[in-house]
Amino acid sequence: MPSSEMFDQIAEQVYAQGYCILPKALPDELAQALATEVRSLPQSSFSRAGIGRQEDHLMTEVIRRDEIHWIDNSTAAGSAWLNWTAQLQQAMNRRLFLGLFSFESHYAHYSEGDFYKKHLDAFRGQQNRMLTVVTYLNPEWGDEDGGELLIYPEQGENPLHKVKPAFGTLVIFLSEEFPHEVLPAHTDRYSIAGWYRINSSDSQRIDPAE
Repeated sequence: MPSSEMFDQIAEQVYAQGYCILPKALPDELAQALATEVRSLPQSSFSRAGIGRQEDHLMTEVIRRDEIHWIDNSTAAGSAWLNWTAQLQQAMNRRLFLGLFSFESHYAHYSEGDFYKKHLDAFRGQQNRMLTVVTYLNPEWGDEDGGELLIYPEQGENPLHKVKPAFGTLVIFLSEEFPHEVLPAHTDRYSIAGWYRINSSDSQRIDPAE
C-alpha cells in the first residue's frame, strides 16, 4: 500500500475511533533494517525502563520490566525511521489538524517474563503526548510467545483489542484516551514505542524537554 493511502487510512480510523491497528503496515525494508539494528545493539546501550519524565521518573519492576534504547539520527536505520515518522506526522497534521510538534521514540526489548502493566501514556492536562505509535520487529512470532498488547477503553476493564506483536504491525492511538498493557513475553520481544507531542512551551518552560 502506498504511504499516502496508508496515512489516509490511519487518519480515518484515528478520527473515527481514536486508534488504528494495521498488520504488516510498516514498509518491509524499513522494518527489516530496524529489526536488524535492534538485535545488533550492545546490551550496555539498553537501560531499564522507568515511569514518568524528568523528576517524576521512577523505576519499578512491579509495573514494567522492559529495557529501552532511544532512537536518533546517528544510524541509517534510525534516520530512516525518523524520516518515515516525520512523513506520518505531516500527514496527520494535514488531515486531522492535531498540531503535532515533535516526535520521540525508543526500541523496547522484553526478555522472557517481562511485561508492562496497564497504564496511560499521558494524563489529561498533565503531559503533552498526543499520539502514540507502536510497531513490532518480531518475525515469525507465534501465539505461544505471548507479549500481546491489550488496548482498553477509557472506562472499563474489558480490552477492546488484543494485538499480537507480529512483524511490521503498526498500532497508533490517542495517548490520553486508551489505557494499555503488555502481557508477559515468553521469548525475546522487540518493538518500537514512540510519541508525537504538541508544543506546550510557555514563559516558564521550553518544550520539548531534554
